[in-house]
Amino acid sequence: MPPADAPVVPPGLAAASPGERRTSDPVLYDFRRPIQLSREHSRMLQLALDGFSRQATTVLTSSLRTVCGVSLTRIEQSSYSEYVEALDATTYLTIFSAEPLLSKCVLEIPLTAVMTAVDHMLGGPGRTDQPERPLTEIETGVARGLIERLLRELRYSLAAIVNFEPVITGAEYSPQFAQAAGASDVMVAMHLELKLNERTFPFSLCMPFSGLLPHLVRAAAPAPVSDRERAQRARSAAELRGQFQRVPVDVAVRLRPTTLSPTDLAALQPGDAIRLNHPSSAPLEVVVDGINFAHATAGTSGFRLAALIVGTPKETS
Repeated sequence: MPPADAPVVPPGLAAASPGERRTSDPVLYDFRRPIQLSREHSRMLQLALDGFSRQATTVLTSSLRTVCGVSLTRIEQSSYSEYVEALDATTYLTIFSAEPLLSKCVLEIPLTAVMTAVDHMLGGPGRTDQPERPLTEIETGVARGLIERLLRELRYSLAAIVNFEPVITGAEYSPQFAQAAGASDVMVAMHLELKLNERTFPFSLCMPFSGLLPHLVRAAAPAPVSDRERAQRARSAAELRGQFQRVPVDVAVRLRPTTLSPTDLAALQPGDAIRLNHPSSAPLEVVVDGINFAHATAGTSGFRLAALIVGTPKETS
């Protein structure tokens, strides 16, 4: 008999072994709101946020005088209401503007992590049992200075995508009161992980998708061509056209086709004459690889047969 606390496995599913790697849970796809964040754009944001994670690690470690670590976990697209509903009931949200983005952005850090950071910066040991309360005026000033440094590093990391200037406009403790965007506005939620005092805290960054998309498209476009490279391409194209002009091709001058029945064709004997279906006044066809590109008349050039070009098919039609 299995122990009383053993997990119940549904019929038809095998229990995963302790060393087996578990895959992420499936996510429902909403066909009414197709995902518009392409893989290329996600990759660009991932590279930028990886740089931000490294810089944020340095800033936190130097400011708190303890070993810290920041890493990116995932990037997803969702509505603003879905992003807010996924947050804790009480947290610390910093709302900031980021021109030229069209809407405000949110940097969310758990309140316990903020209180621990403030404790470190004020000379404390950074205890794990931090109070669950709003920050005092002094604590708010200390936390604001740290967040401003993080936003400057974010600005530097995203400079290759969009050049914006973050300006803090407010802070909220309840996600429901943080009116940074409309409930149905599409946002890009970037989830990160903060390691502080051997504890792990999730925090996130939320930015408007409509404001980021034009800059992502522009950043993903091919780099502008310099004058030197443009001149080199023009020389290469001219040389290629010149080489094509000197390529030898087989040219044939032919009469209009004449049709014979199989019986007449089988009855042909040496010395027989065939009546051609080509009027004497009609020009000959100049053909290359089965394509008629000009007309000509029969003639001679010295002791050789020759054809005089009289016009293209369009000109003589």
